[in-house]
Amino acid sequence: MPSRSSIALELRGALVIDHMQPQFAATVAATSDGYFPVAGECAFWLEARPGIVINRLMDVALKKCRVTPGALVTERSYGTLEVHGPDQGQVREAGRLILETAGVDYADGLKPNVMTDEVIRQVDSHHAMLINRTRSGMLLLAQDTLYTLEVNPAVWVLLAANEAEKAAPVRIVGLGAHGAVGRLRLAGTDAAIEAAVEAVHRALRDTPGRDNTGVD
Repeated sequence: MPSRSSIALELRGALVIDHMQPQFAATVAATSDGYFPVAGECAFWLEARPGIVINRLMDVALKKCRVTPGALVTERSYGTLEVHGPDQGQVREAGRLILETAGVDYADGLKPNVMTDEVIRQVDSHHAMLINRTRSGMLLLAQDTLYTLEVNPAVWVLLAANEAEKAAPVRIVGLGAHGAVGRLRLAGTDAAIEAAVEAVHRALRDTPGRDNTGVD
């Protein structure tokens, strides 16, 4: 059995992406400093405080399981790690070992706190160009319907993005999963965005964890 970390750890969120969708995987890969994931692979993500502890947790996963590291990010207060691979069993076992080493369970994380959740219909062409200048994914086009989401902890935006792409033919325009807040931008038709938003709400609503009211 792996030894537990000697450093007190606060789990902010941990999740398994069972089947990465094509745009989701490509968008994550485009901003990754690690080894790129590809569509169809499974991934385990974790966000914790203090951030530096993720190095110890990543070490356990890579020595015990056949997984590939995709992210090891330390922000001002938080740390985020990701491992992925084609074998879902190996990825889930890596997640189990990481949580065991940290002395926490999935339910010890914080529930998603949705801070912004808006649909903007028939986006103006100049508005679209401003967003496209700093996008990390697909293009936003004039007259598209735009959906924006901000959620805390940031890691939950990953679940939202992947579930949205599963549910509808939307385009992932922006995806940011590090720091205090996770941000997502989706573009598509009215019908596609409505279906994607429903999937996002369902995924975040059903997430177990601690109450997140008034938590920084």
